[in-house]
Amino acid sequence: MQPFHLSATGYNLNYLPEYIALRHGFFREQGLDVTVNIPTPWDGVLDALADGTADMALGGIWVPSMYRDRVQDYTVFAQIANRCPLALLTHGNGEGFKLADVIGKTVLMKSGGGASVGLFFKMLLRENGIDPKSVDYIQDLDGVMLGNLFQGGMGDYFVTDNLSALAMAERNSNVSVAMEMVSQGDIPWSVYYRETATITADVLDAQKQFCIALEKGIDWVLQHDAESFRDELAELFPTVPVEVAVSVTNGFRRDGMWTSTSVSRTGFDRWQVGLAGARLVKEPIAYDDIVDNGPASAAQIEATFLWHTARARL
Repeated sequence: MQPFHLSATGYNLNYLPEYIALRHGFFREQGLDVTVNIPTPWDGVLDALADGTADMALGGIWVPSMYRDRVQDYTVFAQIANRCPLALLTHGNGEGFKLADVIGKTVLMKSGGGASVGLFFKMLLRENGIDPKSVDYIQDLDGVMLGNLFQGGMGDYFVTDNLSALAMAERNSNVSVAMEMVSQGDIPWSVYYRETATITADVLDAQKQFCIALEKGIDWVLQHDAESFRDELAELFPTVPVEVAVSVTNGFRRDGMWTSTSVSRTGFDRWQVGLAGARLVKEPIAYDDIVDNGPASAAQIEATFLWHTARARL
């Protein structure tokens, strides 16, 4: 069994296929002993890559993008989350909400896990013809702190992860979800990457095996209504009401959160425009300059071959 260590920037429901692959032994079927840690602070994933204690990092593609040609070059080899897993909370009833409603208002945005929340929300505003400067932001505080303050009356809207948003709305009748951003188009929200200079033929082979198992995890989640594995969801997310975890999971299944391990070129290009608009990159980076789709593509070909072989034996 080959050790294959992952350093992740967080623990989130949008990583669910990976957790399923671990729990169901899909990685071990591919000869990989996958282990995971979540450093504090989250940017410790980069230290783990640098000192060789991690074989890959899991997080936002905005990090490899802004580091490229400045600090360190990283190569992305797989994707797990194909949509943004955030939601926008409002005071009172959010029915009939339009994005233009945020103009002139104050939006709270958690930032403890990195810059993705603000990057995406402001990109969404620009895509809809809204000047991000027309909105006031409070975004330099921890998500739990901001959640408590929002419920206490601070600000007009609060952007947080979808799971926390629905859990908060279920507990507190004075707030509601105005928008679930999983419906707002493809974007490579969460990807796997490592330092470009450390990639060898053996590394590429291990990445392919990882992708085969992750593809199986994605397929498993897509083929099973969340209600059928609610007990697993309860174990994975014990602090959230299981009904909320089931609801969010099925929403993600329906709205394209999980598609394949390949990074969508359309989603990638969209996100690069957003990163350039936020000045994290001077100009959008070309797909092939930062993404190597080889391991994911090879995994999909092999998985298809194995599926057809198994069908032929029936």
